Amino acid sequence: MGAIQTSESDTAAQGGRFSATQDARFAAEVREWLAENLNGEFRELRGLGGPGREHEAFDERLAWDRHLAAAGWTCLGWPEEYGGRDATVRQQVIFHEEYAKANAPARVSHVGEELLGPTVLAFGTQAQKDRFLPGIRTVTELWCQGYSEPGAGSDLAAITTAARLDGDEWSINGQKIWTSLAHVADWCFVIARTERGSARHKGLSYLLVPMNQPGIDVRPIIQLTGTSEFNEVFFDDARTAADLVIGEPGEGWRIAMGTLTFERGISTLGQQIRFARELADVEALARRTGAADDPLIADRIDQAWVGLRVLRAHAIRTMEGAGVDDGGQASVAKLLWANWHRGLGELAMAVLGPAGLVAEENDLNEWQRLYLFTRADTIYGGSNEVQRNIIAERVLGLPREARP
Repeated sequence: MGAIQTSESDTAAQGGRFSATQDARFAAEVREWLAENLNGEFRELRGLGGPGREHEAFDERLAWDRHLAAAGWTCLGWPEEYGGRDATVRQQVIFHEEYAKANAPARVSHVGEELLGPTVLAFGTQAQKDRFLPGIRTVTELWCQGYSEPGAGSDLAAITTAARLDGDEWSINGQKIWTSLAHVADWCFVIARTERGSARHKGLSYLLVPMNQPGIDVRPIIQLTGTSEFNEVFFDDARTAADLVIGEPGEGWRIAMGTLTFERGISTLGQQIRFARELADVEALARRTGAADDPLIADRIDQAWVGLRVLRAHAIRTMEGAGVDDGGQASVAKLLWANWHRGLGELAMAVLGPAGLVAEENDLNEWQRLYLFTRADTIYGGSNEVQRNIIAERVLGLPREARP
């Protein structure tokens, strides 16, 4: 087991400029910087803040993110004019993988850097780029995503949160739910219905909304793990400037789909390194407890390893088209990793056996937390059912599912 290696053939599939010497030099630079800087005040942050543990050392991880930014390690793929390194796809992959191998802490700025930033670069006005990209790159402004709603869930086209122009501002009313990190965010990108009487994909707009205002109420939602990294957010005549809409009013669906494609891009390869570490830890646990002697458990561990290779193969195959999804690749990727990770949580509990049913001193151990949190993997970011409908209807051309 262990970290998955990238071959030269993998790189060729990604397209772009390839130099083994340059890549090796870049990887060494990343590796050496992380080894040198994950020390001192940041030494204890290693491994903190993963899924279900976003509450861990938040202020310290924020300081770490800003330390990364000061050294030029945020927003690598952005053009140099916006503070990035104009890094190749291959270099971005190397960074994410080396970061994961170093067991560096989970980033607190990923929503801005990996979702909103690329969206502004692709679809935003020059004024919007000048206003928002610097704060994302330096991690001085944090973002959250206002998509899901109580009556819509993963069906983004069913949202009812409404916005109307009132002079030189949008007035926003409605509710969002499962909004990750809303309690610490400075801004939220909100999908709202801006054309009265519109339905489904029509009449939606992509608004940038400041969180620190009287018209917004953020309420934490306690999860099965006992933590509350996501929230419900109420908009009661919340305000944002009329020009803080990405694209034209009514183009919100197209922009939102672009954001989701960025969400499932290069950083998922770093995610797979973390998955590989989790699998290696589960395998080591099975050996310690003797569960590995059970042929069924051993077979499930082998299947998990194969599944992880499938995740990587799909990611590499689609990397060349990053940012453009004309074949349902993003939905396939979400189905692959979400179901794999949920299965890993189930495997961990099988390895623990009956002991996994008892909390230690009324607290969850890492395997119980993994199991409980991964129950949500197939729901958030677009549920399994929605992803399968997208593939069936938009890729395979099957009849649309009946909707009320």
